[in-house]
Amino acid sequence: MIIIKKYVAIVGLVICFFSSMTPFLKVPIKGNWNLYQVDAYLFFITLLILGVTALLFFVRAVRAYQWMTRLAACWYIVSITAVWFKINNYFGWGFADKLLSKSLHMRWGWIVYLVGILLLVLSTKKVVASGA
Repeated sequence: MIIIKKYVAIVGLVICFFSSMTPFLKVPIKGNWNLYQVDAYLFFITLLILGVTALLFFVRAVRAYQWMTRLAACWYIVSITAVWFKINNYFGWGFADKLLSKSLHMRWGWIVYLVGILLLVLSTKKVVASGA
């Protein structure tokens, strides 16, 4: 049987939703960019996954919720990897990419998002049902 630690799940969902407004990338001259400014598709897919996860939490579909939290964790890894590769291989030219990768920097929003994802993943627990 799988149980959900409700307070951990709610805090994880809130942190994940609010992390989309935190700075994810520092761009010279333009300043800090949130997830929407980094990539709109990445933003919408992320919020879609988090929205479905929240819906499954509130309708108490425990197995599906657990699956979606793991999908959200995988999506975090895919998204941070995609942004890193986009920064380091933007033009396909060695010189221009080296200049771009030195000027663009990842920001603390990724850490906030990771904390929220970890809380979501840790909010489910499998327990052995004792038969009486």
